[in-house]
Amino acid sequence: MFAQIMRRPKEDEKREERIEMEVVVDAYGPEERAMGWYCYLENELHFPFRAKCIAQRAISPLRRGQEVEVVELAPGEECEHEMFVGVAWEGRTLAVPLSQLAIIKADKATTQAVEDWHYWVARGYGF
Repeated sequence: MFAQIMRRPKEDEKREERIEMEVVVDAYGPEERAMGWYCYLENELHFPFRAKCIAQRAISPLRRGQEVEVVELAPGEECEHEMFVGVAWEGRTLAVPLSQLAIIKADKATTQAVEDWHYWVARGYGF
């Protein structure tokens, strides 16, 4: 997974507190943590935004360096184990792992939320 290819970042106290207090607050199990992340991203991501693939994944057709337009958060049932976003792909919307994408152009809230997710994954945290 993405965490295995990326170096584990140093602990970021400010980010840890934001995630603890805004994302996984009162989440006592995997389902509740997944729902916390889903709700946080649903509130913070503003679509569309541009991103590029930073890691190839067997479950995604994106290639490293490929740019895409992110158009939506994937449906909740697709995000029970990992967060997915919808990208414009060959005339339709295709769900890909958010951990696979880095922001090219987005507003501050969107950028922070994506970076929060990347940090969570790279630190080895899970649902």
